Amino acid sequence: MKPFICGLDAALRVIGGKWKPLILFFLAKGPLRYGELKRSIEGVSDKMLIQQLKELELHGIVKRTDYGEVPPRVDYSLTPLGESLSQTFVPLCEWGETHREQIAGALSVQSQAPAK
Repeated sequence: MKPFICGLDAALRVIGGKWKPLILFFLAKGPLRYGELKRSIEGVSDKMLIQQLKELELHGIVKRTDYGEVPPRVDYSLTPLGESLSQTFVPLCEWGETHREQIAGALSVQSQAPAK
């Protein structure tokens, strides 16, 4: 049995989850310390952010650098594999910006619809 149905399946296994694409988006701008990343991603819990970062690190997408200082200083950055993956989000971000109002309107209508 093949581990993936297709290339999209492989990519989604790496970026699957609510927060991973946002983590990649913000790290594409440059290395960030944990607190900076947490402030950038509104609504993510510490537990979830730590879990998602560990998974991305395990997949070779994110690099964690511990400087061994007191107080602790750790930052996160994209690996070359992560940088290549983050570039695939550029067209998706552009599409989202172009259609932001239309998407917001559709979501507003959906949230006001009576439950079935």
